[in-house]
Amino acid sequence: MAETPRKTCKASHITLSQMMQPDQANVMGNVHGGWIMKLVDEAGGLACIRHSNSRCVTVAIDQMTFKHPIRIGDLVVLEADVSYTGRTSMETEVNVYAENVITGQRWHTNKAYLVYVALDENGRPKPVPPVIPETDEEKDRFEAGEARQTHRLKQARLAEKQDKNGQA
Repeated sequence: MAETPRKTCKASHITLSQMMQPDQANVMGNVHGGWIMKLVDEAGGLACIRHSNSRCVTVAIDQMTFKHPIRIGDLVVLEADVSYTGRTSMETEVNVYAENVITGQRWHTNKAYLVYVALDENGRPKPVPPVIPETDEEKDRFEAGEARQTHRLKQARLAEKQDKNGQA
């Protein structure tokens, strides 16, 4: 089997922007967290599709903490990049910003890490191009992503073991 070509982090970069509307918010005018989570998943998935040139499915979403509310009329800007790759999986870092388009004020509302698996034409996991971190920031993100993935796999093994013990 031929070696999968490597790609840079910035080759997967995606930016999504969407104006928040009343149907996306609660009665207080704050956008529903679930709506933002949907957009985060979409941005992360698109970055992975761009990186792997294949269909991808979401495997995990790490915690998401909202630092600031997003209001009706704010422009939400999501930026996503592949930060770490395994054999068939990819982690994306997605940053979310809200912007008041009238004043130009922009603030960071949250960040999330998501994991996706690339799929072949039969719906089976397929190898992905290794990501090449170029900058110091990308290298730090890659190392942190590797540590997060090790932790996720450890937690999954522990949960599987607990499930087996609970079913006995």
